[in-house]
Amino acid sequence: MAERLNFTKAALDALPLPAAGQRVAVLDAKAPGLQLRLTSSGAKTFCVFRRVRGGGSPERVTLGRYPTMSIEQARRRASEITAAMENGTNPAEVLRAQKGELTFGDLFKDYLDRHAKPRKRSWKDDEQRYQQYLEKPLGGKKLSAINRQAIALLHANITKSGHPAVANRVLALTSSIYGRCVEWGLVESNPAHGIRRNPEKSRDRFLQSSELPRFFTALAEEPNPTVRDYFLLSLLTGARRSNVLAMRWPEVSLDEAVWRIPDTKNGTPQNVPLLPEAIEILKVRKAANEQDKEKRSAYVLASYGVSGHLKEPKKGWQRIFDRDELRQLTRLIHEAGRKFEALKDADGNEAETLTAALARVRVLAAKLKIDTTGTRIPDLRIHDLRRTLGSWQAKTGASLAIIGKSLNHKNMATTAIYARLDIDPVRESMARATSAMLVAAGMNKPAKVVKLAKTS
Repeated sequence: MAERLNFTKAALDALPLPAAGQRVAVLDAKAPGLQLRLTSSGAKTFCVFRRVRGGGSPERVTLGRYPTMSIEQARRRASEITAAMENGTNPAEVLRAQKGELTFGDLFKDYLDRHAKPRKRSWKDDEQRYQQYLEKPLGGKKLSAINRQAIALLHANITKSGHPAVANRVLALTSSIYGRCVEWGLVESNPAHGIRRNPEKSRDRFLQSSELPRFFTALAEEPNPTVRDYFLLSLLTGARRSNVLAMRWPEVSLDEAVWRIPDTKNGTPQNVPLLPEAIEILKVRKAANEQDKEKRSAYVLASYGVSGHLKEPKKGWQRIFDRDELRQLTRLIHEAGRKFEALKDADGNEAETLTAALARVRVLAAKLKIDTTGTRIPDLRIHDLRRTLGSWQAKTGASLAIIGKSLNHKNMATTAIYARLDIDPVRESMARATSAMLVAAGMNKPAKVVKLAKTS
């Protein structure tokens, strides 16, 4: 028979430890069914031990550890459980069901394996969005703990962080996950249904004439040649980000000046004309790849990561605009009669990071009350390189059909026209657009682009 004791802090703290390997239970004199189980190691755990009305054997429901759970908390919880047992409810069975309940992470895994991977070429985008925006707030939660309010709050928080379009994409993914799982009978309803999306407008940003010289100058100073060449090839081919990152040497014919992409986002293969500037970049990379026999790779933009190729160029993209802003601010400071120089060590090597130098020059510019308007190229994204080629094609007189063919757009109204187009007019249009861009950038001579490609 277990000892009965009026649970107080002093009484529980004074309980003697049982013999090694033993466990004892002490009953509370005030709360029926409440026990404290004490082990020889000193662990003290509150639980309720009693029979459900109309049930069979007594059930034990663990409440929590003492003193993390206070005596009053344990008594209140024990009273709730005892009342439920008197009504014929078995809290132990409820807890067991909750432990076996699916989490949102379980739903996403099913969605990924059963739908996204077999049917969506962009399934990696879904995986990336889940990992970045959904895994931490929702991944470990039981489905019963996720309601419409929780998803609406997540959408609002992403929106407030300055990414309304991303918030919409995350909401769409969440709705798609639930929608598929409703179809499969894993859940009964879609809590993401009916949440209002953020208004969006079509993006029309591309590199302007005044921005091209600054962009190319900063890009030429990029210390990572793989990152630099990724941005150059993205601009010169207009291909989608995922395709450029995963470009393979077997797909590239330098003799024919064609890059054959076997699988694109819209489900069709694509022949991309390679202009002389792109050919020069590829020749340099191919020579370096073949020279190093031990590290030879099938990928043009090879990397040591799991994928085997460059995966995430965002930091390199940031460096381009940081370097340009540093240059612009330094010029304005010099024009104001002051000097700013990067810190050097005793051997004349750079002694500070780009981030540190930019922070210093911003402080000095503010101290001198210099107008810094326009010193940073605004609101330009990696995908805008693709849009830049199409925009400059339009500026140089290309038809919408030619532009669509160049960028491998899939549009019901013009797909038939694209299919009949030969690659030669596409090449001519891309060449005109590239020439116009390079003239605007002050790099109209091919030798200058070749030199940029060879910069290491």
